[in-house]
Order: sequence, then C-alpha cells, then structure tokens
Amino acid sequence: MPSQYYPQAQFVPLSPNFELEKLVASSNNFSYAARISIDQLKHHPIQSLEALVSAVVIKGGRPLVIENWGSSLPTTLFSTKWLEENIGTQAENVRDISNETDIHMTVGHYLRSMNQLTKQFTSSNYQSTRRQRLYMKDIDCPVAWAEHLQNILPGCVNYLNDNIDSKINGLKEIDDSIDENSQDCSKESTAIAGDLMSSLPPDMRAQNLMCYIGHEGTYTAIHQEMCATLGHNIMVEASKDEGNEQEGSSIWFMTETKEREVVSEYFLSILGHDIGVEKHFAQVNAWKKAPFNVWIVEQRVGDLILIPPLAPHQVWNRGTRTMKVAWNRTTIDTLELALHEALSRCRMVCRDEQYKCKAIIYYTLVKYHDFLLRDLLSESMWQNKRTNQFLDEFQRLFYLYQEIIISEMFSPNYPQEENVEMIPFGYNITCSYCRCDIFNRFLTCKRCIVYGPNGMEDTYDICMDCYAMGRSCACISNLKWVEQWEWKILEENYELWRTSIIRCNGDSDDIISLQPLPNAFLNYKKKSIAEVCQEQLRIRPSTHENITNMSPNHYESETESDDKSWKNVPYVKEEFQIVNLGKKRRRSTIEKTHRCHVCLYHHWSWKLAYCSTCTLAYCYGVLWRAFDLMPQTVMENKKWQCPRCLKICCCGKCRKCRTQKPYQQKGTQLGHDTRKVADHRSVEILVDFSKPNMSWLRNDPHNPQDSIRIKRLKEKAESTKSQENFALDNYLVGHSGLESLKNMDDFSSLTANMNYIDPFLRDLTAPESIGSVK
Repeated sequence: MPSQYYPQAQFVPLSPNFELEKLVASSNNFSYAARISIDQLKHHPIQSLEALVSAVVIKGGRPLVIENWGSSLPTTLFSTKWLEENIGTQAENVRDISNETDIHMTVGHYLRSMNQLTKQFTSSNYQSTRRQRLYMKDIDCPVAWAEHLQNILPGCVNYLNDNIDSKINGLKEIDDSIDENSQDCSKESTAIAGDLMSSLPPDMRAQNLMCYIGHEGTYTAIHQEMCATLGHNIMVEASKDEGNEQEGSSIWFMTETKEREVVSEYFLSILGHDIGVEKHFAQVNAWKKAPFNVWIVEQRVGDLILIPPLAPHQVWNRGTRTMKVAWNRTTIDTLELALHEALSRCRMVCRDEQYKCKAIIYYTLVKYHDFLLRDLLSESMWQNKRTNQFLDEFQRLFYLYQEIIISEMFSPNYPQEENVEMIPFGYNITCSYCRCDIFNRFLTCKRCIVYGPNGMEDTYDICMDCYAMGRSCACISNLKWVEQWEWKILEENYELWRTSIIRCNGDSDDIISLQPLPNAFLNYKKKSIAEVCQEQLRIRPSTHENITNMSPNHYESETESDDKSWKNVPYVKEEFQIVNLGKKRRRSTIEKTHRCHVCLYHHWSWKLAYCSTCTLAYCYGVLWRAFDLMPQTVMENKKWQCPRCLKICCCGKCRKCRTQKPYQQKGTQLGHDTRKVADHRSVEILVDFSKPNMSWLRNDPHNPQDSIRIKRLKEKAESTKSQENFALDNYLVGHSGLESLKNMDDFSSLTANMNYIDPFLRDLTAPESIGSVK
C-alpha cells in the first residue's frame, strides 16, 4: 500500500559505534536473551536439552542461545579461504538492500569486496542513503559445512533430523549425554518433536539450510519464520579486530511468540509497516517505546540462536564480516500454528509456502502408523514414556488431518461432481494467486492457459481459500475441479488411523471426538471450504474472456461508497460484456443488485452477504474492513447473522441506536496490493484487499500508543501467559523427566525450576549466572 495513505516510520541505520550495553541498561523493556553454554550441557541426558527447548522456546515462546560452539568450528573449514578455494567461482544473487534488487556476483568477488564495503560506513556518514548494503543471503550451505554441523550439534536441533529410527525395533528412551563421545547414540534418541519435514520424500523437501554472509550495515528486516517453524541460526565465522578488518557480530532484536499480536499492531498502527512483508528495519527509538518485551542478543562465533515460532525479530550485522548458517525445523506445535494462523497470513500477502505443511502432516501420519503397527505387538512399549509422547503427537497430527480432509469434502446437497480431473500428487502444484502449496483439491481454468517458449503449459490454478475470498482469473466461475489424491485412499487412511488411535487409547474420553468421517462431516459446525466453492461457482457469473494478455488493472475488484450512483453504472451481463444501459433495461439491473446496509451502494447480488434472520445485506468490503470478517468466514457460516442482528453494527445510522454497541476493530489493516506478486491473470472480485481500514479506526490523537486495540492485545497476551501453568502441566504429563515441573507462578519460574532435570538449568532467566552475556 502506498505510504501517502498513512505515515510510515523511516529507516534509521545503526551507527558503527553503537553501544548495545548502554541501550539495554537504559531501557526498561530491553533484556538479554537467556544463554546456556555447551560446556554446561555436556554429560547430561539429551532429554534435558529437548525439555529445555520445548519449555522455553516452543511452549514459552522466548529465544534461547546455546553458546560456545566456536571450539567445534575449525577455521580450516569455516573461513573465507575455504570458501574461495571451494566455491569462489560460484555465482550467487547478492541482495542490494537499499535498491531492493539482486546483483549477480561470484562468492569470491563478494568476499574480496567486504572490507571495502565496510569502510564506507563511518560515524559521520552511516546514515547516507548512498551507502551500498550488499548482503549475500539465502545461499545453499556448502555440503562440507552441513555435514560438520550435523556431526557436532545435538540431534534434537539438527536440520531434517529423523526422530524415529527405522533401524530401532521399538521406541527407546536413551539417556545419552550431549557429548562428543556419544553423538551417534544421541542422534538415535532424539525427541519425537523433531524436524517432521524428514517425513516427506526427498524430492518434496524444502531446502532451507542456508548461509548468510554480510558486512557492516547489512540487515534482515522485521519478520517471522516461514510457516511458524522453529528457527535456528549459528554464527560459524566472523572477522576479528585485526589488520584492516573490524570485529564482526550481529545484533538481534527479538520478541515473544505470545506478544506477536501486540508487536504486529504496534508496527501497523504506530510505525505504518506490516511485518508480514519483511521490508522494514525498525529504528532503535521505536523499540525503546514499544509496549512489549524486547530480547537482545549480540551473536558472535559459536552462538546458536533458537528463534520461537511466529516471534517477530530483526537482525543487524556489524564489522567487516559475519557468516551464519540457518535452518528451520517443523514440529507438531509449529504445524498447528501454521494451519490455524501462519498459512492464512502468507496467503494474504502472497508469500510462498515452502514447507508443504499439509503434505508433512499426511506423510508423517503414514510413517508414524507404520511404527505404531510394529510396536503394538510389543508389550514393553507401554512402559516407555517416549511412546506416550509419540502417541500424543500421532493423535494431534490426526486431528490436523481431520481438519484438512473435512475442509475438502463436497456438499451432499449438490449433485455429485463429475469429470474431476486427477493429477497424481507430487507435481508441486501451487496456487497461481497466493503461491501456497496445494495438497489435494483445487480449481483450474482451461481457458486462461499461457504457453512458454518451449510450448509448456502454464495453467491457472487457484486454491479453494483464494477462490472463496474472491480471487480468481477473469473467468470468475468457469473453472473445473482437480484433485491429486484418490478420495477413497484418503478416506481409508482416515479410518485406519482413527481405529489405531482408539485401539491405543482404550477407554479414553478422546474417543468421543474420533468419529467416522461421515459423522465428523455431518457434525461439522460450518460449511467446508469445498462446499463454499461449490456454492460460489454456481452464483458467480462467467466472463468467458481471454485474460492472458490483460493488464493487471483491467478489472476493479470493489466499488467504494463515494463512487457514481448505481443508476449511472453500465449494466454488466452475466458474461460481463459491457453495454450501455437504457431506461428499459434498468429494471432488470435492479433485480440483480442489492444495497449494502453500510456503504449504501448497490452491488451485484452475488457480491453481498445476506443475513439469515433479516433482509439486510452487507458487501464483503465493509465486512472485512469494518468487522474483521473474511469472505470465507461469512460464507462458511451456515446461519450467518448480520452485525445489526448481533447488535454490533457501526454504520452511522446504527450508532445512533441505543441497542447497538458498535464493533471495535481488532487491529489495523494497511492493505496488501498483491498485483506485483500474483499471477498477471488474476483479479479480486469481492474485496479490494489493498485498501486500509483507517477510516473505521478510532484512535486517541494525543496518545496513539494507548489505543484500545493495543491495550486489548496486551491484556490478551498477559492472559495467555497467566494460563501457562495449566497448559504446561498438561504438556508435562508423559514427557520424560518433566513430571516434577509444576506449581509455577509465572514464566520466570518456568526456567528457574528447571533444576528438576539438571542443576545447570537453574536460574535460566539470569544470564549472568549461567553464562556470559555479550
């Protein structure tokens, strides 16, 4: 969205002489992230590290630093000399941050230029916009580096670690230490909640083991880890304060998972930037005034940072050179966050889904079920606490699969879909609009096909969620169904996994929710997304227009209330052919339009949501900006009631009514203009998501930071933290060595009482007591 619609905070770089210690000491909301030394972790069970990561990073949502890996990183391997000798001639894209472009450059050329690039920044000119900031980021990690890191790091934090070894007959609980002499054993004893991407076939896995090489002044803007994954970042090499070089390090500004909504609203409403698009590096003053906790890390060689899922963070590189290796892990916790939150946000801004979350769930269930069948014959497995953890995660994965398959079920109220095209899964089909990965069913247009230079077809494929929210090609409704799995196979696997869980749980109360698929669908409280698409395909018109050469601005998706009167708008036939509207045709136009209760504009009938208890209709643009309701949220409601019937309408007329309590928006929306990233054949026909909701918000002009929205989100975050005790108690049941972690008053107690595992975990929130703070 252009900044002229709202003020935006400008980029203010950090000075080369920036003093981090003074900043932390002078700011009440700044704290150093907790640190644990690898020397303290040695000779302790690997379950201790697993429990620590789960409790602090995943459940607690706070960053953690495991330091002092430097002695395990040989300079003969992790050095500029090694890179020049082995991949120096390899060409990579170097990001020109200032100009938002990529420069093709060899690794050797970039490494030799880093000293010169660093010297351009001084205490007097570092704010100049003419300084070059060239960042070699997102390049594939050298194989030798990856193999070495895999050998020295504990298996439970390794990239693509497979937590259930098919060579082991049964699930074992091994008390091996995190020690150089026991690495092989440790890898076999990793936790169930490891990197579930390893369940995918190798050709389907996202290659996200990446290297980042930067100089003074380069940075990574505020962002969240992709698909709510658990982030890992280790600095493997940095320049020293010797000769012509300056000492290298990276400054991390990090937040908590539980405060992510407060962070997002602060950036949207106060700074005018959306963290979802990863374009803004917040200045220090913005962090000092932030109404949330900020965790600081100065990363040096040997520091491994664990980044909580969905926790916004930004990074600033200092000195002549920093070299880091980063990767992400997918766990059952991150998959739940992805399906329920992260994927919908990625869809809104058209950010690639690299991890195939739904496919990971399916293939992990297949893999886990094979182990379950093997171990059901062993009576000793029921005395194994690791097995209980495994069964719990298997059931949680099944519930996610249940959500997926129910969402794709066709409605029994419509005729059976015929001529559904079958494309075997594995072709990496993505949505042409939002670029998310499509697991099974989607819609495709047989007319809007583009042919490449070699004659290869580029079909227009749209995911069901995008189609429901009004995104499609210009044909709008002339689309056909495609699926990638035989529905019978998906149903059979559902029943197979359901019966296995029932068999393992016995008389557990959870069995009530494990219904056969037909019953689960009938008891589903809302329409499936597939049913919504079936409904919309029938009511939306078809244009039959060739859009392959159409400009992005050909169609306007939404008409505002201050546009021309509906009487002067030309009548649009069902085929969307524009003709002049005469007086004799005006009546037929009125019959196909309806007035929105709020904006008072006459929209085409299929562009409105109709109340089930009254005669009012609301356009989807008003519902989105004024009431935080996505089109699919309204469409999937079987008996949708309008805001007026719910006594929350905020239009001018209803505000005067004493029975109405006007709805207060949950947050600021700056809008996302997706035309630059979506397929050029795309249109938005229900809501123009590039428009903000500023006109609906009511702020205190004297103190915008104390807005009702920020206060409400802060209260929600504090409430979530206060409920941590109850959630953690449930988590502890069945987890190895964790049963004694109870009776905590707050999050600091969580880490302070971790001594039940090992003494070295005591007083984790006091970094000076367990390790040095940089």
